[in-house]
Amino acid sequence: MPIDRRDFMAGAAVALAGGALGVPGMAPSAAAATQGGNGMEQAPGFYRFTVGEAIVTTINDGVGTRSLEAGFVRNAELADVQGALAEAFQPAETITIPFTLTVIERGGRVVMIDSGTGGLLAPTAGRAFANLTAAGYPPERIDTLVVSHFHGDHIQGIRAKDGSANFPNATILVPDAEWAFWMDEGAMSRAPEAMKSAFESVHRVFDPIAGSVERYQGETEIVPGLRSLPAYGHTPGHTVFVLADGDASLLIWSDTTNKPELFVRNPSWQAVFDMDGDQAAATRARMLDMAASERMRLVGYHFPFPATGYIGREGQGYRYVPAFWQPGVD
Repeated sequence: MPIDRRDFMAGAAVALAGGALGVPGMAPSAAAATQGGNGMEQAPGFYRFTVGEAIVTTINDGVGTRSLEAGFVRNAELADVQGALAEAFQPAETITIPFTLTVIERGGRVVMIDSGTGGLLAPTAGRAFANLTAAGYPPERIDTLVVSHFHGDHIQGIRAKDGSANFPNATILVPDAEWAFWMDEGAMSRAPEAMKSAFESVHRVFDPIAGSVERYQGETEIVPGLRSLPAYGHTPGHTVFVLADGDASLLIWSDTTNKPELFVRNPSWQAVFDMDGDQAAATRARMLDMAASERMRLVGYHFPFPATGYIGREGQGYRYVPAFWQPGVD
């Protein structure tokens, strides 16, 4: 017997009104409370999964939206970029970029990768602190903060507008190559005008704590189970990370690609944010090949939330395959 669409929609409305969570006649919030929880459920601003014994939580910091103009991809025609966005069912006149932090809890340690925008870069971003707290990680609980590179959307969250430390108990670790470049007064004086504000944000964040920031070099184990991998090009010291526990592993992608709809499908495209475009493209090709060949789960800082999935091969290029969403920690 065919289903009448109006009957179906009416039935759906009744189900929602009566508690679609499974308790007839009960409001959704009351039904959720009745069902209880173990603190491992998902929520709109965070998403949990496991890597071996480690609990990984991605934290949404919001998004930034800008006009899409020629030059956003340096080596592609605007029409081609717009076509790629249209194919991904996204607007062709603007570009929206998500920001996602990663928290790793294992062995009593709470490690966070990057700090977000701190609410200083876009009115639609800066949600990380509320979402960290909702996920059970208020900022004072973070004991180690690992920075992938010094672009503002990754470091501004370290310090509040009034200059106070947002993560007062965290040891901060940064790539040595990033520190050497961005903290060099000579490099700042020689920088083009468009880069001056980036240098200023670095000094705002790090000058007050310069004596206590720890630096790591190249490929090294930063904390037990978390290894850094140089992925230079996007910035002079841009770094990605591999979390390993037994046979399980996770590639924390940082800014190897910006939007996957553009740069996973077109690895040779160079974003306006890539400081050395040729090197960034070569790094991207290497990382895409590694992720696809090893079938590694990854987290992408600028991927659609919850920002975790896989890289598959497609023709001569690649595609991003989101991980299957689970209602509780998977």
